[in-house]
Amino acid sequence: MVDTPRVDYALDTYECIVFYPGPAGRALRTETARRLQAEHSRYLDALRDRGVLLVAGAVDGRARHPDPPCGFGLSRTGSVDDVRMLVEADPAVRAGLYRVDVLTFLAPAGSLVFPAAPEG
Repeated sequence: MVDTPRVDYALDTYECIVFYPGPAGRALRTETARRLQAEHSRYLDALRDRGVLLVAGAVDGRARHPDPPCGFGLSRTGSVDDVRMLVEADPAVRAGLYRVDVLTFLAPAGSLVFPAAPEG
């Protein structure tokens, strides 16, 4: 767990998932990369349907060099390690199209709402 900042209000804790281009991304054939991207989308949809993933999407990280992020997600399971294990099982991560990092994210309690997320 991260050191919780000292603030005068309650904090909600999330797992922040950051996707980066993976080591095999440029070496993969276009058809393979497209197939893996589709599998990646289905995998994240399944995590969202299970209530593990609250939101995920692509980001424009071109301004960050040398390693721009290409995707972001938030989860709220209480375990960075569990979320890391799940996203590392993503077919596109396993194939090297993406690599992933999972961090703790703190936000003012109740400040984030996910109307499309399944009730937990």
